[in-house]
Amino acid sequence: MLLQLDFLQFQPKLRLTSSGGKSFVFDPIRRKDIILTPEELLRQLVVLYLLEDCRYPANRIRVEVGFTLNGQQRRCDIIVFDEAIKPWLLIECKSPKVPLTQSTFEQAARYNMQWQAPYLAVTNGLSTFCCVLDFENQDFAYLPKFPDFSPL
Repeated sequence: MLLQLDFLQFQPKLRLTSSGGKSFVFDPIRRKDIILTPEELLRQLVVLYLLEDCRYPANRIRVEVGFTLNGQQRRCDIIVFDEAIKPWLLIECKSPKVPLTQSTFEQAARYNMQWQAPYLAVTNGLSTFCCVLDFENQDFAYLPKFPDFSPL
């Protein structure tokens, strides 16, 4: 189920700067300026969506979380943790130039094998999908919106 989300509505809230011929965006989660790439722009728009529209607590969100998969270093774009500090929602962001394909979903699913978050989302800014995972039955269901964050 394709979600109808307008991440661009948050663009005016981005804190953009330039230095040495490079553009940067301030990441409110990492609390530092990050080099502005198409994927980073989307990542920051999604973070603002999570904070402002979904009302997810900032202290439960981590960005660019490193981990090892099959002996290789990887990074998850965004992970939201529940009150017990267990992964709750994993979000994979792609550049708007990258179409969401089966391999995009497979990559996000492989990443989530490490984290076991019950919710998984993939976006390129133009298309966004979110689903709830049933690990026991190896199944999933698309959601009509991002899940509500509620304390345990």
